[in-house]
Amino acid sequence: MSRPFWRIILVASLLLGFASNCPAPLIYRPGEGWIYERAGEDSGDWERSRAKDQLQVAQEAFDSGDISRATKAARRVVARWPLSDYAPEGQYILGRCYEEKEFYEKAFKTYQELVEKHPKSAKYEEVLERQFQIAGRYLDGRWFRLWNYIPTMPSMERTAKYYAQIVGNGPYSPVGPKAQMSIGTAREKQEEYRLAVQAYIRAADRYHDLPGVAEDAVFRAAQAWHKQANKAEYDQGTAGEAIDTYNDFALLFPQDPRISDARLAVKELRNEQAAGAFAIARYYEEKRRWLAAEIYYNEVLLRDSESEFAEAARQRLAELKPHTTLLKEKQQQATATPNTTPTVAPAKP
Repeated sequence: MSRPFWRIILVASLLLGFASNCPAPLIYRPGEGWIYERAGEDSGDWERSRAKDQLQVAQEAFDSGDISRATKAARRVVARWPLSDYAPEGQYILGRCYEEKEFYEKAFKTYQELVEKHPKSAKYEEVLERQFQIAGRYLDGRWFRLWNYIPTMPSMERTAKYYAQIVGNGPYSPVGPKAQMSIGTAREKQEEYRLAVQAYIRAADRYHDLPGVAEDAVFRAAQAWHKQANKAEYDQGTAGEAIDTYNDFALLFPQDPRISDARLAVKELRNEQAAGAFAIARYYEEKRRWLAAEIYYNEVLLRDSESEFAEAARQRLAELKPHTTLLKEKQQQATATPNTTPTVAPAKP
């Protein structure tokens, strides 16, 4: 008998022997996909050999308040049958279990995995709403936890990232606009006012056609600029951004009830600008730099001619006038005086 023939017999014998000893073959079930089924799957009081049955255990346990049993059963559905039709519902129940245990970070992550792996899930919008509610807890100051148990600190940075994930999951979902605005709120709590402005302006641009969103976003952007101006000493540029944004708000939404608040804020900002210009003018006056002082006293009047600093600026300008007039005359004379330096003719070669 030839050697190739013996090789064929040997391989066939090994395959038949493996098949006879294999305790759990690959099995395909509609809705579950291919699974490797072990012997004795039904030995546990909560374990089942089919995804559908396992999901039913998870659901019944959750409905009865047995969160521990529901967690184990739902986790098994997700781990054992990740490609089955029952995996999305198992992932959802698992997230609900973590919420019940107040493992909110773990719940948020579980929901995030659900929307990424199963974007066509019937629970998609409900999951986004649940993510939004979880993020809201941290926006209100809930402490993040290490390993689900050890409290650390509140973190508006992580909270803003939660909201950004929600917006990324469903920018035009019912919670999308609210999540985008909440990014701005989280940044304000960080005192990162420029980042807050960016979040609000993005909301105004993206949701300009939704009633109430754009006007609220523009107004809050102006308020964030205002806070930044108050935070930075004599930050004329930021105060100007706040004034421009308040004016844009008044122009775009003339019927909004906050128009009077916007106008009052503009008046306050202009007064602050005038105060900054007055302080700079006083500094230059003390240094006897009369022309620079004159420029900034005039800036006071330009910013707000009716501010509490305006009258003082007029008085200072009147007292500086002899000095500034003399300096300007000297500058004019220096400019008008012809050059009397003799011109030297080039030497002849």
